[in-house]
Formats: sequence, structure tokens, C-alpha cells
Amino acid sequence: MIRHALEQGMREMGMTVSEQDIRAFELFAAELKKWNRRINLTAITADDEIAVKHIIDSLVLAGYVNDGENVLDIGSGAGVPSIPLKIVRPLVRVTSVDAIGKKILFQRHVARLLGLCGFEALHARVESLRKTHARSFDVITSRAFSRLEQFVALASPLLAEGGRMIAMKGPAAREGMEESGECLRSLGFEVSAVHAYRLPLNRGERNLIIIRPREST
Repeated sequence: MIRHALEQGMREMGMTVSEQDIRAFELFAAELKKWNRRINLTAITADDEIAVKHIIDSLVLAGYVNDGENVLDIGSGAGVPSIPLKIVRPLVRVTSVDAIGKKILFQRHVARLLGLCGFEALHARVESLRKTHARSFDVITSRAFSRLEQFVALASPLLAEGGRMIAMKGPAAREGMEESGECLRSLGFEVSAVHAYRLPLNRGERNLIIIRPREST
């Protein structure tokens, strides 16, 4: 069951959430599996993998987001990390964007069921947000990009002054970091920190890569 995997995984990670949050995660997982039988939302369908790779991985990100911040999740797919983040950080405003309409319909459905306030799911390409959301977000995150420079090039016009980007990456994140670093510097940004962690239940290694504007010299 999803609850058992969540509780076991969070114990391994030293995390605690409320019973209300656990029930919200259970509903999210149930709806994800139900919708996934009709449309392709995610390749991750087993309860333990949903618990760890979708929910707990998102909770790691939540530890790097502050209450009151405005967060954008680019290429959010089935609503990860945006929906789990919003569940545990209700005072954070979350905007989720994806170019596939059916995935956004799913996110809006779950947001209605959970009564998520301050959550907006947009069916759009991220480039189109430059006209409506320029310099609007304190934190921009994504699990969708393979290359950091692609993520930064698309996200930077949307980043508020003093904001940061957080790329959610797998175990190979450090490979090619030097090459990406040169591209990032040309865009006016740099990697300020890399936070490595291991997912519970032996589900692999992950990295959060924090990217900020370069300080002028």
C-alpha cells in the first residue's frame, strides 16, 4: 500500500508529515493510477515507486523552499514535484506548466479534489510565459531537462530578482558539470550548490542543483 511505503520511506529519510498530508498523498496516488490507465501520465505505477520517486523525492525539494515563495515547476507532467510540494507547503504559491493538455487536466482535477489554494496548472510552453510571468518566480524547478543550460535559458526570463533555480537530477548529474558550467556563465548564472541524497528503499541517488545569477565583479 502507498501508506506503508510512504511511512517506511519517510522514516528512512527522517521526515515527518501530518496525517492529513498522508491522506492527500494517498488520494493523489490513487487518482494517478486511475488516470494512468487511460492516458500516459507516468511510467511509475507501483505504489512503492510512486511513494518514493514521486512523493518523497518532492518532499526533499520542499526542504529547500520557504513559505511565502512563488514557485514555478516546468514540464511538470503528472504534477511532480508541484502537487506534493503544495500539499506540504500550503503557504507557497505553486504554478505548474506543461505542454501536454491531458497532464494539466489531471493536475487541475487533483487540485480540485484536494482543495489546493494558490495552485495553478497552465497548459502552455514555458516560452509563452515570458509575456505574462516575466520575473515572477522566486524558485523555478524542473525534473524534465537533461541539460542545465537548456533549463536555465528557458527559465531565466521568469526568475525574480534574488531568485534561484533548482534542477532535480539523477545520479549522473555531476557528469558534464564543467561543460555546463561554462554555458551557464555565458548566460549569467552559476551552480551555487549541489545537494546529493539517496532515496529510501534502495531507489537510487539524486541531486538538487542550486543555480543562481552570477555576482557582478
